[in-house]
Amino acid sequence: MATHPKQPDRRLQLLVTLGGTRPAIWRRVLVPAEIKLSNLHPVLQTSMGWEQSHLHCFRHAHQTYEPKADRTLGDFLRLKRSQDEDKVRLVELLPAEGDRLIYTYDFGDGWEHEVRVEKILPAVPGGARQAICLAGERACPPEDCGGPPGFEHLLAVMANRKHAEYREMLEWLGERFDPTAFDLAEVNASLRELKI
Repeated sequence: MATHPKQPDRRLQLLVTLGGTRPAIWRRVLVPAEIKLSNLHPVLQTSMGWEQSHLHCFRHAHQTYEPKADRTLGDFLRLKRSQDEDKVRLVELLPAEGDRLIYTYDFGDGWEHEVRVEKILPAVPGGARQAICLAGERACPPEDCGGPPGFEHLLAVMANRKHAEYREMLEWLGERFDPTAFDLAEVNASLRELKI
């Protein structure tokens, strides 16, 4: 892995797109360029609306990065031995605009997020180190809904009150699910609570 000279407080504008969703579920997030992957994980969870209840990993150039305690996916996928995500900074993997990596959440459901650098921005006065969500569209799928195929089925069922599974699905959800909902202010309030 090439090392890049540290340029304090640069920021990366990331476009995070959840694979297998149509219309796309996405977020535009601003993070410090020097953020560790271990700190990017809660930023992605919070921005997307996940609940941090499953394992995750990052993949880039045939290399897997995971929490030290969970470094098993790399072996499962027959990739090079996985590396500790706490020892890698995002800018080391994505030093240029257009660079991308894959963030996988919930290995059972297999939610893959493409994380792409849209812009590299200069430092801001005061060197703010917090993550900010700039925009996004559509609600995050409910946890444990079965990945993209299960989510597609859930949307079809919930769109038809006469569907045989409607009541059962509504009971499982616990409340009505609005797939178009996205609250930018709520996401940013949660991001402000993170220590990155």
